[in-house]
Amino acid sequence: MPTYAIDANDAAAIKAAQDSVAVCDRSSWGRIKVSDEDRLRFLHNQSTNNIQQLKPGQGCDTVMVTSTARTIDLVSAYIMEDAVLLLVSPNRREFLIQWLDRYIFFADKVQLTDITNDTATFSLIGPGSDLIIQNLGGEAIIGQPFGNHQLIPFGEETGEIRVAVGSGLASPGYTIILSRSDQEKVWSKIVEAGAVTMGMSAWDALRVLQGRPAPDHELTDDYNPLEAGLWQTISFSKGCYIGQETIARLNTYKGVKQHLWGIRLSAPAVPGTVITVGDEKVGNLTSYTETNAGYFGLGYIRTKAGGAFLKVRVGEVEGEIVEVPFVSHKYPENE
Repeated sequence: MPTYAIDANDAAAIKAAQDSVAVCDRSSWGRIKVSDEDRLRFLHNQSTNNIQQLKPGQGCDTVMVTSTARTIDLVSAYIMEDAVLLLVSPNRREFLIQWLDRYIFFADKVQLTDITNDTATFSLIGPGSDLIIQNLGGEAIIGQPFGNHQLIPFGEETGEIRVAVGSGLASPGYTIILSRSDQEKVWSKIVEAGAVTMGMSAWDALRVLQGRPAPDHELTDDYNPLEAGLWQTISFSKGCYIGQETIARLNTYKGVKQHLWGIRLSAPAVPGTVITVGDEKVGNLTSYTETNAGYFGLGYIRTKAGGAFLKVRVGEVEGEIVEVPFVSHKYPENE
């Protein structure tokens, strides 16, 4: 069985993210700059959210989907004066560049640039994040809506860093995007200001606990963004985009047949294991982690089987379905 348990450092980082503030180096995530005149229209047509309504300094989460509305990646898009900066999952960067490039036609004025190697990304996670942002000189961004971002100067010899509202998880916090050359200096100042360092293993454990879906786990060709609970990333009033017809039909006819839930487990389990109620298969386990609080997983459960507090079996392991804060199971009022 793979090792999913976290160590003492991971446990301390998760506790800090819940009680104070942790900082995670997410520089392994991809950063794609989309530029030229048609950039907003182009991205508007390639993903689920209403990109064209956003102004420089604003941002949002959006989902890249296939023509049949199957999920590719959950992406953060930050609108700048002359470009859009996309923060994408590490294992989707190359695929998305190639995939987006396929939809740039001869007359389109769109340029894609992979800036991952020249930049870095940090996440501040937890209720104490505001104090760190104040320490960095970013007071003006505090209290702004999710996705809003701005450049703040950092030191006399260092350039600007971009600070965006949102930690990448359900916890309060910020995402910082900066030049790779400034990575060490900014990281040191954040740690000196009291943030507890978080590795990617703790990040992954926390994203499972909070229900953030990830590529190759919850975001695959088997699922659409409504099933993944990513309602906040979908505009039902915008014009046509790839996968729009399927998503609109699912929403109109209340056709979501399965939902992503958290699963509190009595013992370790392995992703891919079938979830049952009695003798009936009702879903599959997609992610698993083990923390000081116990065993926990994510999985898709058939809508007709039930939801929160449903007792299930994951293989031979007993489980209980629970809500997770990153996802929603409600049909919102149409915009």
